Amino acid sequence: MQDLRVTLVQANQVWEDPSANFENYTKLLEGVETDLILLPEMFHTCFSMNLALADPYDGNATVQWLKDLSKAKDSAIYTSLMVKDSDRYFNRGVFITPSGDISTYDKRKTFGMAKEDENFASGQDATIVSYKDWNFNLQICYDLRFPEIARNKISNQSPMYDVLLYVANWPQKRSVHWKSLLRARAIENQCFVVGVNRVGTDGNGFEYSGDSRLIDALGQEHLLEQGKEMTQTFVMKKGELEVIREKLPFLKDA
Repeated sequence: MQDLRVTLVQANQVWEDPSANFENYTKLLEGVETDLILLPEMFHTCFSMNLALADPYDGNATVQWLKDLSKAKDSAIYTSLMVKDSDRYFNRGVFITPSGDISTYDKRKTFGMAKEDENFASGQDATIVSYKDWNFNLQICYDLRFPEIARNKISNQSPMYDVLLYVANWPQKRSVHWKSLLRARAIENQCFVVGVNRVGTDGNGFEYSGDSRLIDALGQEHLLEQGKEMTQTFVMKKGELEVIREKLPFLKDA
């Protein structure tokens, strides 16, 4: 049974400027020692519909940058980026381990208000990743509004996953929704929820307050400072999660 250090990077992303964002993440992660790093959605381009910025998924230089960072930090990384795969574009989540293993998740709920559905194909399947004796369910931003795709279940006498990971570009004007839904997902699925969101203003003029947080299965929250670019590390304790599930066996009744 292993506790896990998870680092939330609440960044002020630079609009459509991968090089500037790479430099900023390197700075924000200086001296950080951890087991898992979360970077915001579309971490190096921001939430842009400019498909010219998409990398081909095969031979992707951006994924290689993440691999190099993961190896240097001896830490897994989860984030998302825009990719071109065959003749379609995806907002693709990537979970990368220090050994170079990659698990991918294509965002299933594309955001129609921003015309994401007109530019990116929707994913069809869940992705649950096992790492250091923890199981992680990968999610991206707008997925948060749809609890049916995150529903935890008992499989082989154990919950399917321990942690829901959300990386986002979620506007400040709907921050109450972000905070409320993250907490609901943790309580109803009896899991840790980690939500990482950007700060600052994007190229479309939308403002972001961050409100990044880690929430345990009882709904208790550990918060980053609102509106501030920062990096913070928390420890998730597997033993505490198992005690909660044993004392409150709600998932078995589902």
